[in-house]
Parts: sequence; C-alpha cells; structure tokens
Amino acid sequence: GRSRGGLTTKVHVAADALGLPVRILVAPGHRGDVLQGRGLIDGLAAGHVIADMAYDADHFRDSIAAAGATATIPSHPDRSRRVPCDWRMYRERNLVERLMGRLKQFRRIATRYDKLAANFRGFVLIAAVCLWLK
Repeated sequence: GRSRGGLTTKVHVAADALGLPVRILVAPGHRGDVLQGRGLIDGLAAGHVIADMAYDADHFRDSIAAAGATATIPSHPDRSRRVPCDWRMYRERNLVERLMGRLKQFRRIATRYDKLAANFRGFVLIAAVCLWLK
C-alpha cells in the first residue's frame, strides 16, 4: 500500500498449506523482498518453502535448508548459475497470491490510509485474524 508521503510498504506473508496466514511482516517498499525471507520462516516448521524469484538468493536458500525444508524458488534472471525449480510444486504458490487478494478485500489494507506503518500492520493483522475465523 501507499502512504501519503509517496513512500510504499510491502506486506510479506508466510502461509500454511491451506492458504491461511501464519506470519506477516510489513517492510518499507524500497527494501528487497529477500531481506524479509529469513524473518518469514524463522521458527516455522515446513517441508517446503515456496517463494517467487524476488526471494532467490543463496543466503535465503541456505536458511531454508538449515530449517530442514526444501526451497522451491525460480532462479532470478540475473543469476549466473540457474538453480532447478520443481514447477509442479511451485504452482502451490497461488495460495499466497489468493491470500494477498483476500487481505486486500479489506479496503483499509488495499488503500493504506494509515500514515504510520505500525497502524497499517495492526489492521493487516486484524484482517488476517478475520481470515482465520471464516
């Protein structure tokens, strides 16, 4: 979402196999997505971590392996050495895309009226709780 100052924020979400949010991070929009990767998975038990190519970095793949999970992340086009990707498993990432769509059905999240990131994050968390209650 956008704030009034022209700054952006990104909502990073870890979802379970049913597409429900298990961890949400709100970060400045100008920061790279992969910088939030470790925080999204830290302490979560998972067999697979599926992410888009914005999360393709060796250090994040190392964190996934250290957590005992398998990384399913397409190689970024700038990567010199391509890493194989299980494209059948990668199709499951649509759960996160649909989750983000459900979160953005809450007008306050889609439009980001809040000036403060803490307030915006609070409403994202309230929306996530509502999704769990449905």
